[in-house]
Amino acid sequence: MTPRPTPSCMARSDKPLRNVLVMRLSALGDVAMTIPVLYPVCRANPDTRFVMLTKVWPASMFHDCPANLMVVGIDVTQEYKGFLGLMKLAGRLCKEYEIDAVADLHNVLRTRIMSIRFRMRGLPVVHLDKQRTRRKALITHRSAEPVTPTIDRYRQVFELLGLSAPADFTRLYDGKPLPVSPLVIKKDPMQRWIAISPFSAHEGKVYPLDLMEQVVAGLSRHENYWIFMMGGGKKEKIALRGIARKYQRVTSMAEVKHGFVDEYALLGKCDVMLTMDSANMHLASLMGLKAVTIWGATAPQCGFLGYGQDSSDDIQLDMDCRPCSIYGERGCKHGDYRCMRNIVPESIVQRVVDIVEGK
Repeated sequence: MTPRPTPSCMARSDKPLRNVLVMRLSALGDVAMTIPVLYPVCRANPDTRFVMLTKVWPASMFHDCPANLMVVGIDVTQEYKGFLGLMKLAGRLCKEYEIDAVADLHNVLRTRIMSIRFRMRGLPVVHLDKQRTRRKALITHRSAEPVTPTIDRYRQVFELLGLSAPADFTRLYDGKPLPVSPLVIKKDPMQRWIAISPFSAHEGKVYPLDLMEQVVAGLSRHENYWIFMMGGGKKEKIALRGIARKYQRVTSMAEVKHGFVDEYALLGKCDVMLTMDSANMHLASLMGLKAVTIWGATAPQCGFLGYGQDSSDDIQLDMDCRPCSIYGERGCKHGDYRCMRNIVPESIVQRVVDIVEGK
């Protein structure tokens, strides 16, 4: 199967002087974080065509693209599986898009293998600095020095390729009408909309659902607050359905199949998002929406704070064992995830209310 551009970003500039391949295959939040860097880079280098390589599902989040950006979604589990498959993919990309340089924003085994083929062709390749030593020192508490924000390290990759990389991203659809979705109702001027994303890939980054329900209950007491619960999996759908049925003006977005354009349409109308350290924090950033993030096993110092977000808005406990993980995948050494469970629901409600009311 030939790599295929996604429908949202098919435009290409006329006769580009240079073609730069950008690679970030996963995870969803990390791909979302490329947009506040990549879009300004594209606009600042109009004579360069950028080919963004990622997986098929994350590729669909690229909307409101610069004219010189092409997004290519691939499936690395089929034709491009393994060493030979990745070498084949690298060769096809070079041939089809006439690649002149490579920005590796992932720096994992897959992209390293592909880089072998690129270098054999004499192409310059710059890899993301993952700052592994600093990460390890942070989570083992040998040092309190934070990891350089991922956004800044993405930008550094482009600068090392000699490209201008301004830090001037605002939001998607800036100065343009918001996307229209049949799933998003009209908002009354007196209403305040709150998006809540209570899930994440790892337990260490999830506020317990029984406590989150207390947060929803507290917010729903405000008669002009409308709450939209975000989630996707079958278990998430069942859990959110139960909460949405208990409280007024609470909608579970997991009940309807929707894409990124629907989320952008919704988030563009919201007043705040309450989220975990997850992809939805970064989607909020793409729409210029303030996010109140609940941090547990991870912390903003790990480098994944959403673009344009302020950690002073976030909720986290000062504990000697935090952060204990960069990605939140490690089990709790105490066995109870007290970094999450000890956060009082009322404190979360108050933080969200303060922001919504502009206090």
